[in-house]
Amino acid sequence: MKTILNKADYSDVILCGSADEAFKVMEECDVDLILMDVMMPGVDGIEACRRINEKKEMLDIPIIMVTAKDDREHLQRAFSVGALDYVTKPFDKVELLARVRSALKLKCEMDKRKARERELEEMTRKLEKANAQLRRLSSVDGLTGVANRRTFDETLSQELKRAVRSRQPISLVMIDVDYFKLFNDTYGHQKGDDCLKSIAGVLKTLLKRPGDLPARYGGEEFACILAGTSSEGASKIVSEIQESLGQLNIPHEGSPYGVVTISAGIVTAIPDMNITPQEIIRYADEALYMAKRGGRNAFEIIDITKNKEEG
Repeated sequence: MKTILNKADYSDVILCGSADEAFKVMEECDVDLILMDVMMPGVDGIEACRRINEKKEMLDIPIIMVTAKDDREHLQRAFSVGALDYVTKPFDKVELLARVRSALKLKCEMDKRKARERELEEMTRKLEKANAQLRRLSSVDGLTGVANRRTFDETLSQELKRAVRSRQPISLVMIDVDYFKLFNDTYGHQKGDDCLKSIAGVLKTLLKRPGDLPARYGGEEFACILAGTSSEGASKIVSEIQESLGQLNIPHEGSPYGVVTISAGIVTAIPDMNITPQEIIRYADEALYMAKRGGRNAFEIIDITKNKEEG
């Protein structure tokens, strides 16, 4: 057999004396085709064929069984465990080479198909990664890196519904940079952008719980959704934000405080089915207005939960 194959320019032919020897070769080499006698010492060809086809990495290797002309029973068993074709002994050169060419052509097509599948999987992976990046970019404010207004609106609606189900408090904080127009007029818009980035950095550092969402609401305004947070908890968080911002010590000649500060309005509620995102935002805006009217660099609280208890 090897002589016939060599003369037909199949030079890379390896002869094995047993199935165990063949298994070792297959572990060490890339095999395109197996011609295997049904009758072999130790593990016979049928059992060897079954073992080969149980291994995923060998499943696509075509197997041609070598058998005697009257060995139909063994041949049927060989096909049942994964053999592709057969040749009979003694070999007919034309028949042997025709079956080898056919099997190798099939192997080549399977290899091409698997390569295309790998390419498709890689393209799909890259596409999914790109889509995830696009989703992330579409949900994030381009300047500050916190959530954008659309994400804020969607998240607030979701968290309010969750709060209705859990009957847990939810707090919303509206933040405004004090005297920001004067800051831009004094230092320029680039410094103004840097200032907003710094404030966003403080928010991202402090708001890390799963239910926390810092967002840029618009212009120099930020909003923070604090799920499962009472008015006391929200007050503590806002105090930490103001303290961390103060430690940055960003100069602001146009402010009576000499550095960049923020004012904040906090609203806390245990929502019922009648409350809307617009109402929560309106309460937070009212609290923010109170803080600004009181001199800025401060925060005020409207606690709907306590108002309802008192009512």
